Amino acid sequence: MNNPILGTFLHAVGGASASMCYLPSQKTRQWSWGTFWLVQSLFAWLLIPLLIGWTTVPDFFHVLTDAPKESVRNAFLLGAIYGFGGMSFGFAIQKIGYSLTYTISIGLSAILGTLVPLIMHGTLQHYFSKPGSGLVLLGMVIAVIGVALSGLAGFRKEKDLGENKLGFNMPVGLTLAILGGLLSAVFNISLEAGQPIADLAAERGAGHFEGNAKLIVSTSGCFVVNLIWFVVAGIKQGTLGELLSISSSDTRKATKKGASARLLENYGWSALAGTLWTGQFFFYGLGHVQMGEFQFISWVLHMTMLIFFSYIVGVIMKEWKQVQRSTYRILGLALVLLFISSVIIAYGSTF
Repeated sequence: MNNPILGTFLHAVGGASASMCYLPSQKTRQWSWGTFWLVQSLFAWLLIPLLIGWTTVPDFFHVLTDAPKESVRNAFLLGAIYGFGGMSFGFAIQKIGYSLTYTISIGLSAILGTLVPLIMHGTLQHYFSKPGSGLVLLGMVIAVIGVALSGLAGFRKEKDLGENKLGFNMPVGLTLAILGGLLSAVFNISLEAGQPIADLAAERGAGHFEGNAKLIVSTSGCFVVNLIWFVVAGIKQGTLGELLSISSSDTRKATKKGASARLLENYGWSALAGTLWTGQFFFYGLGHVQMGEFQFISWVLHMTMLIFFSYIVGVIMKEWKQVQRSTYRILGLALVLLFISSVIIAYGSTF
């Protein structure tokens, strides 16, 4: 039996995981951004999805080989398109910071990733004529308002704290964040395209873990794009060697043993980043099957939770400590609205 309240909680866990997935990058030392991104990509979009699928889906590899070839192909190609969105998102963080990047990219993804599949399948009117649909729609509207206020708070924060930090570039960052948001929405479309794979997994006993069968198809497309891009970039920039060794020629005069320890730490932090990213969709899949007649709302609910927790993380890390009170009040109102929207959506989904 479906339980939208439980589904909302699982989406919240996934959102919390996603909100922290890039924090480990701050712990890596003597690595370029491209090297970190390449390693976390390996874990996020290949190793961890494979491990999750293999351990939770009976007859996993046969499900993949027996699934409709068209579904596999479309999910993979759409996942590859999302790969460019993931890169844009990562570069946007470098240019305008976490707050604005998360709000703009994830906000766009929430709206487009929810509505586009419904429009493609011609089911928009069907779903919004069901009992409880009015409340779900109200929750979506409140979520959009909350996202907009979050973006305003993020913009005010950067203004309050000054835009003179190294690498800050608002025009480039905004462009990358918007591109990342547009392409991020494609990932949900990729998951929708791979639904026949999940259906086959369910038939073979996967139960609520059915979504783990299609996840690897979408993420592997993303991984291939990132692998090619960052290997080529690493060759051009001469940073690929960082994967095997870390220079000890820093101010600490690190020993060879110390450099090896740092290399292992970097791999550990990158693996954690990738695991947290994949964790969001592990819980997304579990939450999605609990939403009953309103499974389509999973994406906007998940993205709303992601934004909510990304700002909570920012507050805990004291990123907002020195902002003006008016900025803090806007953030507080935004978080309240995002929380209320999730409650309304969850309640509307129970009808």
